[in-house]
Amino acid sequence: MSSHELQSGPMEYRTEHGQSSILGFWIFLGAEIVLFSTLFATYAVLFGRTADSPAPAELFELETVLIMTFLLLTSSFTCGIAVHEMRHGSVKGLATWLIITLILGLGFLGFEIYEFFHYAHEGATLQASAFWSSFFTLAGTHGLHVTVGIGWAILLLIQLAQRGLTTVTSRKFFIISLYWHFLDVVWIFIFTSVYLIGMVV
Repeated sequence: MSSHELQSGPMEYRTEHGQSSILGFWIFLGAEIVLFSTLFATYAVLFGRTADSPAPAELFELETVLIMTFLLLTSSFTCGIAVHEMRHGSVKGLATWLIITLILGLGFLGFEIYEFFHYAHEGATLQASAFWSSFFTLAGTHGLHVTVGIGWAILLLIQLAQRGLTTVTSRKFFIISLYWHFLDVVWIFIFTSVYLIGMVV
C-alpha cells in the first residue's frame, strides 16, 4: 500500500484521490441544487398560467404518481443495500442490488414517459402554456438525470465485471449512490410541490 493510502475506513475513502473525488462530487451536487432550485422557482412563478390548456388538476393522476414515487424511493433503498454489500466486499451482492435499482429506475422512467405522452394527447404540451412549459422542463430535467444515472450505473457494472472491487470501482459506485439519492430527494420535492399541490389547487 502506498504512502497515499489509508489503512482503514471504507474502501472508497482509502486513497487521497478517492477522498478528493468524493468531495468534488459533493460540490457538483451543490451546483445541481442551484439548477433545480432555479427550475422550482420558475415553476412556482408560472404556476396556474395554463392559458387555454388543461389545468394540472384535470390531468394529474394520484395513482400514477404514487407508483412512480414508490418505484424511485424503493430504488433509493436498494441502492443503499448495494453500497452496504460493497463495503462488505460482496461483488455479487453489489451487482445484484444495483441491477434491482436499475430495474426500478427504468420502471419509473416508463411511467414518466407514459405520463408525458398522456398529457400531450390531452393538449398539455411544452408549447401549450407557460405553466406546462415549466412543468415539462422541471420534470423532464429530473427524468433526464435519472436516465443518465441508469446509463452511468450500467457502465460501472461492466467495469465491475472486468476489474472487480477496487478502491477505484468502489469510489465510482459510492459517487453514483450519492447521485441517485440526490435524485430521490429532488423527486420528493416534485411530488409534493408539483403533483400534490397541482391536484388540489
